[in-house]
Amino acid sequence: MTEPTWLTRAMNTDAFFAAVRGRLFGGKLSQPQVDGINLVLGAFASDGDGDQRHLAYILATDFHETDRTMQPIREYGLGKKHPYGKVDATGKAPYGRGLVQLTWRENYVLADKKLGLGGKLAADYDLALDPTIAARVLVRGSLEGWFTGKGLGAFKTFLDMRRVINGMDRADLIAGYADSFLAALTA
Repeated sequence: MTEPTWLTRAMNTDAFFAAVRGRLFGGKLSQPQVDGINLVLGAFASDGDGDQRHLAYILATDFHETDRTMQPIREYGLGKKHPYGKVDATGKAPYGRGLVQLTWRENYVLADKKLGLGGKLAADYDLALDPTIAARVLVRGSLEGWFTGKGLGAFKTFLDMRRVINGMDRADLIAGYADSFLAALTA
């Protein structure tokens, strides 16, 4: 995958990837991780608000929610202990999928509508595993408040930005990731 062209103008990509590699990935980045990061950067370039703090938090969410793979994944356990883990009329359970772990039928329907997918995501939750769709769900959903009703712009601190995704669950940990991504973005 090629890097988004806006990156070459907006930031030093070599410094960015060197910083993330060292700060967050133990000195090594796989090609799928690089590709995943570039996909989110590209989605933010087209759908984002230009705020580097928001981008840093989005990358931190991706890092956390995908277990550092930076690729769309299925929720561990497939929602078995949750109501959203039960198969519904689509023949699938609306457990977490993607870069942000989209859950609940209502959220799949909303993401489908917001992205103009014509009912495809609402009918097949596995489309949230498509990297391009997953990146757009993560970026737009975080900025526009799809998951909890509040977007990133409603909060000033990385700690509070967790409320956009999942209450305050692991807020300190993810805020630390966001600090590292922000430092890399400004390297």
